Amino acid sequence: MMKISTVLTVFYLTDPKCLLNPVDLILKTIIMAKREQMLRLMYISDYLKSKGKVGANYSEIRDHLERKYYDMGFDNELAFSEKTFKRDRTLLSELFGIEIQFKRSTMTYRFIEQDSPEHSQGIFDSLMLINAYKLTADHSKIMLFEKRKSAGLDNLEGLIYAIKNNKTVSLQYAKFWDHEEERRVVQPYALKEFRYRWYLLAMDAGQENGQIKSFGLDRISDLEIHNKTFKRTDHDFEGMYQNAFGIVTSPQNPQKIILSFSRNQGRFVKSLPIHHSQQVVTDNDDELQIELFLTPTYDFYQELMTHFERVKILEPENVRDQYVKCLETAMQLNLSDNEINGLQKNYKSR
Repeated sequence: MMKISTVLTVFYLTDPKCLLNPVDLILKTIIMAKREQMLRLMYISDYLKSKGKVGANYSEIRDHLERKYYDMGFDNELAFSEKTFKRDRTLLSELFGIEIQFKRSTMTYRFIEQDSPEHSQGIFDSLMLINAYKLTADHSKIMLFEKRKSAGLDNLEGLIYAIKNNKTVSLQYAKFWDHEEERRVVQPYALKEFRYRWYLLAMDAGQENGQIKSFGLDRISDLEIHNKTFKRTDHDFEGMYQNAFGIVTSPQNPQKIILSFSRNQGRFVKSLPIHHSQQVVTDNDDELQIELFLTPTYDFYQELMTHFERVKILEPENVRDQYVKCLETAMQLNLSDNEINGLQKNYKSR
């Protein structure tokens, strides 16, 4: 089982602002916090969020926590008072940027919507997973985890230290398309997650105004942190990846892309959006149409391929043409010339 301290270190990385403005004391507080306390913060946040503008008074919040503690089977009784609630509200604000507002006229508390809730929600989701794992630790057949190789998280703490202190690092790196590893000396800037993989965003040492490159943590070994420091240059990583899909960025302008899905596949796409820019255009008994705004890259076309015959690209034409080329390449790899010709004749006869 992954150590909670390691998981909470990952939490720290999910907010890019933490990398630019380190908050060591807050990080230490998170790591040292008891499991019950962290869960209590999550329960309070989720409950008040569900109550909307109406909010809830202190007694209702306490009753909700007591029910949750009973359902979760905690051995100890709920230790919760108005003084504890005040501390919890402070922690929610300082650690997760969640504001709980008190309305004196109704003596109620309500959740204030955040501009960027993804950070705190990601932390709470991971915390719920940790808690669920603990509950089923003696019943391994209840939760069946996907079997996957190491994601290289053993280098996280070292890389965090190097980023915070502007330390140059050297590492052994293996590219997917090269058979031999190479030694790289880089200036680390940030870490980014995509599809269960973590990537180091760094610049080759000694290159002024160089290009930010990505290095998969699962392919990094023999990490060495040097005493030599470097002067950081400003990089807007949120802006850099705003219109990107995946870890690869492109200098090309983003495009409006409209996709159509069958009714059943549309339900899946709504529950698990393809991209943060996803907007619903049409949603009826026949289809779901969505609009995306991004720069199409190889990762994006891979995503489209996972939907295969259940997606239709309505616009733009260049994206549709590239997707068709991907399908043609797949056909050439898997079918004989006669089979391909047969499919083409059947298509033309429709």
